[in-house]
Amino acid sequence: MAVHIKRVYDEPEAGDGERILVDRLWPRGVSKEKAAFDAWMKELAPTSELRKWFDHRPERWEEFKERYRDELHGNPAVDVLRDRIRAGSVTLLYGSRNREFNHALVLADVLTEKS
Repeated sequence: MAVHIKRVYDEPEAGDGERILVDRLWPRGVSKEKAAFDAWMKELAPTSELRKWFDHRPERWEEFKERYRDELHGNPAVDVLRDRIRAGSVTLLYGSRNREFNHALVLADVLTEKS
């Protein structure tokens, strides 16, 4: 079960496996061809309210992680994505510039936890 994380702006690589965009909003300046994704699962992204509240502010990171985990709890799309991961390698694509504080990191943790 392999889960990778990449910015949607990064070049696709052979080892990416299935590439899944997990942002609610379409990333700026990227065409569907350039993004080279297999699925767009926007239902896995944080709600607009949570995303706006967080605003990629490092001082809100810990609370953001808790709130986002709460949103993911019981979300049926999480199980759908877990099934895809069991079938092969998956790369979660996100648009944020911040590689250190973004929702894809939290989502990857949730997906790889024992359920």
